[in-house]
Amino acid sequence: MKYAFMSFSTPDSTLGEMIDIARRFGYDGLEPRIDLGHAHGIEAACGADARRAIVDRMAASGVELCCLATSLHYADPAAADQVVQESHERIDLAGDLRVPALRVFGGKIPEGLSREAAIDTMARLLSSVAGHAGERNVRLCIETHDDWCDPRHVAAVLRRVDHPAVAANWDIMHPVRVCNYTMDEAFEALSPWIRHVHVHDGMGPGKATFKAIGTGDIDQMMPIGTGGIDHRRALQLLRSIDYAGSISGEWIRWEPYDIHLPREIATLRKYEAELS
Repeated sequence: MKYAFMSFSTPDSTLGEMIDIARRFGYDGLEPRIDLGHAHGIEAACGADARRAIVDRMAASGVELCCLATSLHYADPAAADQVVQESHERIDLAGDLRVPALRVFGGKIPEGLSREAAIDTMARLLSSVAGHAGERNVRLCIETHDDWCDPRHVAAVLRRVDHPAVAANWDIMHPVRVCNYTMDEAFEALSPWIRHVHVHDGMGPGKATFKAIGTGDIDQMMPIGTGGIDHRRALQLLRSIDYAGSISGEWIRWEPYDIHLPREIATLRKYEAELS
């Protein structure tokens, strides 16, 4: 398996510092969170020279940019024009940087809009940018998150889009904590489309009140293996489909990175060794 971490662990670190941290603790990749002003400096506003410099730096580092985590949301028809424009800009950013995936959201379903209408909106907007993403060798990966923690709802969107450039980012915690799925049930719903994975541990099923990013510690995070999320089983399920993407740690506003980054990857690699 390939392991990465999001820049939420290191929001004040430059790209060079993040590369050094990844090397020090044995991570294969990085997932910069863009659109929030993290110190890595990777943003849609980067010019052509900056983009070429990032590509060269990553190629020399031996560490990959596995995904760019965006703020793109697709469930609100009132924001359609803006999200389509921003999608094209971020697809080009990922394509220029040779990053294979963009993490995207469904987002909050507006008041008065039915689930079915939200699924139609997401499918329509994602379909409108899927061709561009395919041309740039980029996948838009919908995260099981916010009003889309239920993997069946994400799967419904993906069936309607039916394009290889639109896939799933399986956050293994949210379906279990928020929607009371078993790990196997969530995996079965999404397995044909899983191209990126987020991991973190926390309290078990039925004990979560989901809060949006920006309102505090959304996950009441715990070290992997001490909470209610069965990471060993998740790894086993991913092995069953020969998953070739990255497994990225999403640790938001938690403890200092030099505490959790080495500990969490050690636990994941221990589980992987036991499965072997």
